[in-house]
Amino acid sequence: MCTMIAEKVAIAGSGKGKDGWFPLAQAYVAFDHPFHYQAEHALTLDFVNESLGHGARVAVELPAGAARLLAERILAALSEAESQGAAV
Repeated sequence: MCTMIAEKVAIAGSGKGKDGWFPLAQAYVAFDHPFHYQAEHALTLDFVNESLGHGARVAVELPAGAARLLAERILAALSEAESQGAAV
């Protein structure tokens, strides 16, 4: 049995929701029962700007394997950018 695992982090960036682009301020990372994805458990990424209300939200539910692959590819892209001299 798995209990809900949740983390919150302050971030900066932009997200695109139903009303267009908006500034991001927080991200939530959780492992729990998904709302939409058909699986027992999923990793949920929730990018939000709480000060803008419920419409300022982009949510993603991923199975564990896809979440791990995404995390690896994010780190690989950042490493490659650094090796090419980008300010990361």
